[in-house]
Amino acid sequence: MSKETGRKLIAQNKKARHDYHLEDTFEAGLVLTGTEVKSLRAGRASLVDGFGEIDDGELWLSGVHIPEYTQGTWTNHAARRKRKLLLHRSEIDRISRRLLESGLTIVPLSLYFKDGRAKVEIAVAKGKKAYDKRHALAERQADREAKADVDRRLKGVH
Repeated sequence: MSKETGRKLIAQNKKARHDYHLEDTFEAGLVLTGTEVKSLRAGRASLVDGFGEIDDGELWLSGVHIPEYTQGTWTNHAARRKRKLLLHRSEIDRISRRLLESGLTIVPLSLYFKDGRAKVEIAVAKGKKAYDKRHALAERQADREAKADVDRRLKGVH
């Protein structure tokens, strides 16, 4: 059997980029059971309600939904259990120091397989206010319109 190479995306949290100002990002390994890995290989997971927390010097991922494996038996996993994240001690310490600042949290951005191993990209983030979100949407819309105008001028259509 050949070994997997490359990156296979399983789930992405697009809403996190809209709801938070992302400050630092980290790639962490996940401690999973066998049925969780099989369910992820089927491409089923949701990061929408996920968040990270530091408990007793260890980093945990909570609220991430990995559905039960359909062919699983009594050994199946709980869909929303806490999962341990694997990071170097220095990275965990850096994250915990950052979380002491007010308003910062840990959010998962994407879940993927990298060279056959399950990884999660997490970010230390600060929540956006409603007016920040509106401003970001208006800015993106203005950029789109400006690009469309430039494209029209290049094509010679006014």
